[in-house]
Amino acid sequence: MTARYALYAAPAPDAQLWRFGSSVIGYDAATAADAPFPDGSPFDAPDWPALTEDPQRYGFHGTLKPPFALAEGRSEADLLEAAMLFAERRRAFTIPALKVSLIGAFVALVPDGPAPELDALAADCVRDFDAFRAPLTEADRARRLRSPLSERQIAHLDAWGYPHVFEDFRFHMTLTGRLDEARREPVRAALAERYRAVAAPLAVDALCLFRQPDRAGRFAILARFPFEA
Repeated sequence: MTARYALYAAPAPDAQLWRFGSSVIGYDAATAADAPFPDGSPFDAPDWPALTEDPQRYGFHGTLKPPFALAEGRSEADLLEAAMLFAERRRAFTIPALKVSLIGAFVALVPDGPAPELDALAADCVRDFDAFRAPLTEADRARRLRSPLSERQIAHLDAWGYPHVFEDFRFHMTLTGRLDEARREPVRAALAERYRAVAAPLAVDALCLFRQPDRAGRFAILARFPFEA
């Protein structure tokens, strides 16, 4: 089985936001263990475990460089060293506020306003770590093309292995899988009410390297490298 890796922004495992996000999706990627759902709505819905199955696979995070298998000749140790050196050169910054929002059919936390430092960080991750990425397989490319993509997004897919990078990047921290249309706003509103209790600026102060042992497994934090510049 081939492992995959991803570069994510994620709160420290002892942060309130980490505990909130992990409990909403029912999985703690810091411990690689299930996390109990909170009591009450919307978590008491019988199908809530199924609705969070997809975000559980990836853990609570915001994507900087999407999942990739290692290129031939590259090792996990090489990637760890590169991530450490990258983080040493970065300066921490803060996103003043997040909001619970609908992105298509799912609910996520997104910045409440422009976040140019975050956009620049993601762009640098996409470029700087691309030498570690194995080429996209034909099956993965075909799967991506089943979604409606612009010509620019298809070009991104072919060049970088993912369509939603650079101009098409939108930072988000996923809280649910796809919801039926009638449930989207009620679930968003319920999660927004829950989020108010922990709402705070998001400190982007580390680069998190997540690892998935195989396509059937769940991503877990392999290493968290603080920004040191």
